[in-house]
Amino acid sequence: MAKTKITVITNSALKIEGDFEIVDKQGNVYDLGGRQIVSLCRCGLSANKPFCDGAHKGNFEFEATAFNLPPKKD
Repeated sequence: MAKTKITVITNSALKIEGDFEIVDKQGNVYDLGGRQIVSLCRCGLSANKPFCDGAHKGNFEFEATAFNLPPKKD
């Protein structure tokens, strides 16, 4: 099974690739139509939430740069 990869794209969406499913808060599965790559909205402007529709263009700024989280609290 391929590892799921999530890419945080600068000024854009979260790109999800691989073997995954997306569910709502009740656990209902979204029908992804066989897609193995989708983009999830981060800006809140998409008319197709939780999926990105490109509405963020010119309205969302975030520089995606990886960093280390602090250690987990016990």
